[in-house]
Amino acid sequence: MTVAGDHTSARILQAGRQLIMRRGYAGFSYADVAEATGIRKASIHHHFPSKADLAIAVVKHSQDMFDADVAALRANGADDVAQLRAYVQHWERCVADDSAPFCVAGMLGAELPVLPDDVADEVRAHFGSLTAWLESVLDSAARGKRVKLTASVQAEAATLVSLIYGAMLAARAYGGAALFKEVSDGALERLVVQRKAGRSA
Repeated sequence: MTVAGDHTSARILQAGRQLIMRRGYAGFSYADVAEATGIRKASIHHHFPSKADLAIAVVKHSQDMFDADVAALRANGADDVAQLRAYVQHWERCVADDSAPFCVAGMLGAELPVLPDDVADEVRAHFGSLTAWLESVLDSAARGKRVKLTASVQAEAATLVSLIYGAMLAARAYGGAALFKEVSDGALERLVVQRKAGRSA
C-alpha cells in the first residue's frame, strides 16, 4: 500500500475520504474512486490493493490531521476549554459548509459489525485516541475549575463524543447545520464554568 506522500495516492485518499463520508464503506467501489479522480482502477489497486487498505489509510490520515491540530493548539497556548471549543467549532464549520458533513470514523463506526476486521480495528483505535484526548482535557480543565463534571471523566468524555456524533447524524437527517451548532454548543455550555464579568472565560 502506498502512503499518502505522492500526488496520485493523495488524490485517491481524498476521493476515498469524501466517498466514505457521504456513502459509507459499503456504498462505494473503486469504480467510484476512478470516476471521481480520473485514475484507472488498476492504478488505484497499485496504490491501495483493496478497499479495506484505502479505508484504513483514510482513517489513519484523519487521525494524523487530528493529532496535528491538537499539537498546533497546544503550541499556540490554547487552554483546555479553548481546545474543546476548537474541536466542536471544527465540526460546526465542516457541517455548515458541507466540506465534511460527517466524520469518517463516525460513518465507519455505524458500519462496524460488517467492516473487515482490520478496518474495524483502525476505527476503534481512532475512537480510543479521541476519547483518551477528551478525558485528558476534561480532567485538566476540571482540576483547574474551568469545567464542572457531574460524572466521571470517562463518562463525560463518552457523553460528549456521543452528543457530537449524534448531532452530526441529526444534522444530516434534518438537513440543518444550525441543529448541529445548537446541540454541540449546548453540550459544551453544560460543562464550562461561566466566569464573572472581567474574568477570562
